[in-house]
Amino acid sequence: MEIAEFCREIETYLCKKNDGHLIRVVGPSFDLVSGWAERGVPLKVACSGIDRYFERYYRSGPRRRPVKIDFCEADVLDVFDEWRRATGVRSHHEDAGGAEHPDAARTSLPMHLKRAVTRLTSARASDAIGPEFDPLIDRLSTELDAARSKTGGLRGDARAAVIARLDTADVEMMALGSAAIDAPGMETLRAEAEADLASFRGAMSADEYARALEGAVQRLVRDRLQLPSLRFA
Repeated sequence: MEIAEFCREIETYLCKKNDGHLIRVVGPSFDLVSGWAERGVPLKVACSGIDRYFERYYRSGPRRRPVKIDFCEADVLDVFDEWRRATGVRSHHEDAGGAEHPDAARTSLPMHLKRAVTRLTSARASDAIGPEFDPLIDRLSTELDAARSKTGGLRGDARAAVIARLDTADVEMMALGSAAIDAPGMETLRAEAEADLASFRGAMSADEYARALEGAVQRLVRDRLQLPSLRFA
């Protein structure tokens, strides 16, 4: 996608999120969004970052004024970082030294568990996922209760054990998620993942691309079913 087209798509998406109120992506805003395109941020990833900002904005109370795209940058880059970690690809502007966008302050383990339970429960209530996820939600709720009961917080071996169980639970959750989407749906997600990775493919080996494609598909499964990442890193 050309940079100008990318910016137009972002402008259109922002207009929809602002209930039809048009906020032009021009001047410094155009430079900002152009930077996302130059980094290789996929359009769907950018839109997910915009969604994240709007979700937080609405949680803070009634909407006061239309949102400018500039306000969404931190969330867009956060989601792009998450996407890159899931796929293993590098940003076009990232050197060999590591990530170009620093991670947000680390969430505590109890807070991570709380958010995971809340998101899974919300997905279940909205019928995004089915009752086959109930045992997993129950186990995570039990882990959350246990973490909250430790006044000094989880430490040492106990903390490591919970983190290991979360890794296992994430694998289980994604297996359930993939099984919940029919074959045509998975083919559609795979095509979307291939499109997202298109600008990176030339710099990747066959094995790297295969791993990245699997990661991108799994991320799209998460998005479709409103599933959180259970891994704590």
